[in-house]
Amino acid sequence: MFALRFSHWLQRRGWHYSWVIVTVTFLTALTSSAALGLPGALLQPLSREFGWDVEQISSALAIRFVLFGLMGPFAAILMERFGLRAVVVTALSLVAGGMALAIVMTQFWHLILFWGIMLGIGSGMTALVLSAVVSNRWFDSHRGLVVGVLTASSATGQLIFLPVGAWLIEHFGWRLAVLPVFVACALVALLVWAFMRNRPNEVGLAPYGAAPGTPVAPLAPPMHVTFATPFHVLASVAGNRVFWILFGTFFICGLSTNGLIQTHFISLCGDAGMGAVPAASVLAMMGAFDLVGTIGSGWLSDRYDNRKLLLIYYGLRGLSLFWLPYSEFTFYGLSLFAMFYGLDWIATVPPTVRLVATTFGKERAGMVFGWVFAGHQLGAAVAAWGAGRVRTLLLTYNPALFTAGAACLVAAALVMTIRRRPRQD
Repeated sequence: MFALRFSHWLQRRGWHYSWVIVTVTFLTALTSSAALGLPGALLQPLSREFGWDVEQISSALAIRFVLFGLMGPFAAILMERFGLRAVVVTALSLVAGGMALAIVMTQFWHLILFWGIMLGIGSGMTALVLSAVVSNRWFDSHRGLVVGVLTASSATGQLIFLPVGAWLIEHFGWRLAVLPVFVACALVALLVWAFMRNRPNEVGLAPYGAAPGTPVAPLAPPMHVTFATPFHVLASVAGNRVFWILFGTFFICGLSTNGLIQTHFISLCGDAGMGAVPAASVLAMMGAFDLVGTIGSGWLSDRYDNRKLLLIYYGLRGLSLFWLPYSEFTFYGLSLFAMFYGLDWIATVPPTVRLVATTFGKERAGMVFGWVFAGHQLGAAVAAWGAGRVRTLLLTYNPALFTAGAACLVAAALVMTIRRRPRQD
């Protein structure tokens, strides 16, 4: 009832409740991304305290990425059966619990349980699938812009929490550094419980941008879906080459972002003699550029050929990864890298979501994108473990950087093999 009254209050002032949903979703993604990004700053502190090498720690974080991705299609099912509010609150509780319990861990299996399994499942229950579901349910126009704003929240989480976390690690130890993320997750869970609603008709509205006079849809019981439904959806799209192109290119997207740079960048800078706080500041700089780039990508994806946007994004990312080993890790070299890499860190998401919706339809977009997103996180898991393995064996990350850069150029070429379709709002 509170949300309904608040919606009426906003409506009298010319505001649509969909923007409240965007706000709480933005905060959800922000805190989840902070929880996912912080372990990258803890590779060396955990190694020093417990004696685990980078490959071991990376393997636990790779489990997180696998679960994060594989939860995507099933997250869409959970949202259909139990509603957005229940799913998001549960997810934030798992993330907060995983962060808090890590303070008392002493064994390697604790790391796997808290930051591999709990963090992976919790973050995977929302992730980018939540953004796709919110944009498609609550908006009839500006969907690309909404996805861009929600996707950019992960950059904002990194921007806010990583430098603070690195500073806390340096001055007070890694255990204290996890507390701000825990507190943020708990507070956002309360906001979600108060304001999140499943569909516009629950607050007496049509979707934002609906044609004037569009009637409010009647409240309906949840769609009858089972946990076999994602596999039925996968089977129905498995023969479509566009699905596999998007799956493959998003695999490369995860390979070249979350798994490689987000997980290993601070350790990579440490190998070059740079401290954790300056390295985290460079990541924050990437986050600032990505905030601009991803919102801009959402705006562009509503207006231009999404294939050409992806061609540019993957191409620039690949070239920036080739450049990184030659930056000499100076202020100017890393600033150049942060600018080009940061602008399209996750700018690939809005065009990919648009291509999924255009190809497979609005109703199936959330679940199909869940499978595409699973490819993203499988790529992240490969890079998280593979880069750690390369670092352990060769004492350098360069082969991993060059491999990811080359893969991005392959992705840039692949997206242009998708046949262009008429743009749909």
